[in-house]
Amino acid sequence: MEWTGARYADKPTVEVRTWIDAPPERVWQLVGDIALMPAMSEELQSVQWLDGADGPAVGARFVGHSRHEALGEWSTTSHVIECEPERVLAWAVQDPAEPSALWRFRLRPENGGTELSERMQLGPGRSGLSFAIDRMPDKEQKIVFVRLREFERSIASTLEHIKRQAEA
Repeated sequence: MEWTGARYADKPTVEVRTWIDAPPERVWQLVGDIALMPAMSEELQSVQWLDGADGPAVGARFVGHSRHEALGEWSTTSHVIECEPERVLAWAVQDPAEPSALWRFRLRPENGGTELSERMQLGPGRSGLSFAIDRMPDKEQKIVFVRLREFERSIASTLEHIKRQAEA
């Protein structure tokens, strides 16, 4: 049986949504505070704003330190590429022109609360996943599929944490 699925060069994405019984202002307080993110993630261990930044704004940068059982430990610098309070926060990992990943939170008022989505795109720039693919090019689509499923579970968990805190 031949594996069919996305290749890294396809810039595969995963997106998860949830509805939160809280206004966008309250949800934004949580989404915009990157210091909260490590407590919501198995992989992300710590984050710090760089260059004197203390919150999200286009052009602001932060460093994230991550750990994964199969991929080891690494640090990346992310660049905020989109920031509209109470609406959207997006960042490019490593090189904004050729990111190893793009992440985006989107908030939308809905039914007296907020629909919150989180989306991530792999590539097109190289990442730790690229090295795994280099070692096993015949398994590229499976490697990408497995990693996207990991991100999907992680994003769902992050959104659940944000939902619980916003509704508390």
